[in-house]
Amino acid sequence: MEISHSEPCLTLERNGTHYTLLGTAHISSASVAKVEELINSGHFDAVAVELCASRHQAMMDPDSLARMDLFAVIREQRAAMVAAHLALSAYQQRLAEQCGIEPGAEQRIALRLANEHGLGVLLIDRDIGVTLKRTAHNLNWWKRWTLFSGLVVSLLSREQVTAEEIEQLKQGDVLETTFAEFAEDRADLFEPLIAERDQYMAAQLLQKSTDYQRVLVVIGAGHLQGLAAHLTKADPAMAAATLTQLETIPPRSSLWKLVPWLVVAVILSAFGYGFTQSPELGWDLVLNWVVINGGLSALGALLATAHPLTIVGAFVAAPLTSLNPTIGAGMVTAGLELMLRRPSVGDFRQLRDQITQLSGWWRNRVSRILLVFIFSTIGSMIGTYVAGFHIISRVFG
Repeated sequence: MEISHSEPCLTLERNGTHYTLLGTAHISSASVAKVEELINSGHFDAVAVELCASRHQAMMDPDSLARMDLFAVIREQRAAMVAAHLALSAYQQRLAEQCGIEPGAEQRIALRLANEHGLGVLLIDRDIGVTLKRTAHNLNWWKRWTLFSGLVVSLLSREQVTAEEIEQLKQGDVLETTFAEFAEDRADLFEPLIAERDQYMAAQLLQKSTDYQRVLVVIGAGHLQGLAAHLTKADPAMAAATLTQLETIPPRSSLWKLVPWLVVAVILSAFGYGFTQSPELGWDLVLNWVVINGGLSALGALLATAHPLTIVGAFVAAPLTSLNPTIGAGMVTAGLELMLRRPSVGDFRQLRDQITQLSGWWRNRVSRILLVFIFSTIGSMIGTYVAGFHIISRVFG
């Protein structure tokens, strides 16, 4: 392995393929210039970039947002994930406006020049959705919600990105820098955000570069040493198995799967016990459940400025969906909002620009549907436990 001291660059050879690993800063014009210099040298026959297929599509086809299937997003319960992805996009757009260079410009120039020179293009990063899901799996439920809410509020509420954050982005990884601020312990974020992706990208290179002799690998500086280490020691025969393992979403423990059903059983038992004492007490407990659970979910929908009928739908649906863990209140409310206020083509086209400001999330119909899903879901979750404790205290207190 050879190390360049003038630039964050490593060169190594595996199985007849020579790799040049270039560590870039995601908001540096110097990194853009270095990528341009290396590709124009004519020394390489392929370029690998730190992108997954979905991020590559979003970068090369900005209008892909206009083709997003909101019904599928809601049905598959991906609204929170899409909202987090949009929040990151808004953050990066503000960086571009503040620093005068768009994050990922070095990847864009690498893709453009590779196509101009007829070079192979290798997308080696793990799908961002898988990375975010594995990151969430590493956190307990409280850290998960703290992370998500802190991310969205922080990324959207600040007009300026701090000088400290900009320096961190020059040295590290955009995902790690963005998320690490909201976790008390960075170790549970480092593994899925950095270490796993180093291993994943090494396996991708070993699989995809067999037909090339000289590959330029454009990655964030934070991945340089880790990727080099994995690329040096990884067994090419195990690359496919490694990719499968790192693409798998770990299942929740059996105990956590039982918790929602246990809550339902406790609530229904409390209702039953109340009716055995007196019909008045039983119906009073049911009324408490409906008012508290439905009221808090409706409040969430109201905060998202949902359609009045959607707010009513939240009040009606939440007490019922909370007794059926297979469906959430947010699926109902977001579906209602989508039918009542169907986004136009213009809403999709303006989405990327409008969400750079906090108020834009409420003005744009696409992002507002995501807010309706999230806020009504949170309201119902809180309502389930508040109403549950209230009912139990009345029955057994």
